[in-house]
Amino acid sequence: MEETGRNIMVGNTAPRHIHDIEKPEKDYTFLPDKPKSTSVSLNDIIHNKMRFEASAFDLEAKAAINLVKYSKYGYVYLWSNNGLVANAFHRPRFKRLFVEKSAFPIFQPSAISEIYPKAQQYISEKTDTNIDLLKVKKGMVLLTISGTIGKSSFVSSTLDGNILSHDLLRISGKEQYDGGYIYTFFKTDTGQKILQSNNYGAVVEHIEPEHLQNVVIPNAPEDIKNTIHRLIETSYELRDESNELMDKAEDILYEELSLPSLDDLKVSYFRDIDNVRNFQVKLSRLNMRFDGSYHLPLIDIIEDHIKKHAKDVKKLKDPTLSQKIILPGRFKRVYVDKNNGVPFFGGKQLLELSPNCEKYLSKALHKERVAEQLLLKENCILVTRSGTIGKTNIVPKHLENWAANEHILRIFPFSSDISGYLYCWLNSEYGYSLITRNTYGAVVDEIDSNHLGDVSIPLLKNQDKQKEINSLVLKANQLRSDAYYKEQEAIRIMNEDVIGVPKN
Repeated sequence: MEETGRNIMVGNTAPRHIHDIEKPEKDYTFLPDKPKSTSVSLNDIIHNKMRFEASAFDLEAKAAINLVKYSKYGYVYLWSNNGLVANAFHRPRFKRLFVEKSAFPIFQPSAISEIYPKAQQYISEKTDTNIDLLKVKKGMVLLTISGTIGKSSFVSSTLDGNILSHDLLRISGKEQYDGGYIYTFFKTDTGQKILQSNNYGAVVEHIEPEHLQNVVIPNAPEDIKNTIHRLIETSYELRDESNELMDKAEDILYEELSLPSLDDLKVSYFRDIDNVRNFQVKLSRLNMRFDGSYHLPLIDIIEDHIKKHAKDVKKLKDPTLSQKIILPGRFKRVYVDKNNGVPFFGGKQLLELSPNCEKYLSKALHKERVAEQLLLKENCILVTRSGTIGKTNIVPKHLENWAANEHILRIFPFSSDISGYLYCWLNSEYGYSLITRNTYGAVVDEIDSNHLGDVSIPLLKNQDKQKEINSLVLKANQLRSDAYYKEQEAIRIMNEDVIGVPKN
């Protein structure tokens, strides 16, 4: 071999330039994403408050804006003379006077993305604000404007007339079909990128109503807008029906077990001292637990009550109730793109109809763990085990073969003949109390599969009623999948037929 100038000669092969020699492609599996670059005009810098850092110019946001501006139906600014928004507002901050119970339950922003939003707090009628203006109306689009920006919901019967937090944007469309169309745009990746940036691609940390004046949205023909709106409207009607069936199942459960509200159970303490709960526990019942919450008298009252009114009381781990209860082990995760991975979500998204999966587990590297511990199956029951403990959901058909993280316990019922009934009990305030009584931990609260397996399950004397409860829950769960498919069809139309998102 001899080298002459910039040419390399090997035997009788033809000369090749050094920079033409093929180099092995770098494997980015365990490295940061490939660097991205773009040019930024001086005008953009001036209008973006003279910011020069790269983070102020989000490439994906700029691409999303251009995608909408060059879409086949043209575009309008969301809140403008020829836009789609009639009104948008949030309420000013106010000092909230929380009470244990009142006629004014208040929903927090995190609840709007849940399948069945429920208020966890109540405010006093003496709260210094216009409570009526905090109430939302059917057909409104709700949008989170701080913290996690851009989460959206469509107000249906479940939330209609309820009080929601001041820091939610309430959006009303000009035409009847605009609400569902706007909501669907917000649910697309393109809409999210635009919402979370300004016109120059800078990431925003808070949204004001005026922000909508700079948000571009495709201006599809009325028939397409109406089709998309109707799909969303139907999706939320199915969710409402699902929630009604869940309520009906729980009402039957309470009636058959003669269960009063937990607040109506009379708990007696060792000594009558105001605001001090005190009680005594026999040494034989300590069970090596010295934390007071484990021995609350309320738990004994619940256990005694269900023994009196049930045909039988079994532990959840009983093989006639559950095949297995899985606590996945901790592991180092390897994430890949969505085409090569399994959708992966956590406890914060457990109650959502469609968890927003930003992470996908590698099928190749986590194949065995996914199959044995992480994969979800229809009608299995999920319970959060750390941080916020006791959130419960039953897996609908559309989440089958997704994966949930190790902070969620999995209950695989013995059969579909009992799965709906188990969920109904565990999801009730009584089931929640029995689950959370096992909480341990000094900093982060935890429970494990053994604790969950020891939760008492009352079986009804009237087997027909137990079957009815089971059937109602499974029907409700199917409706949730139907709702999901309707929404996904609306998003597909928006992406493919309106925005024109390039297919992978």
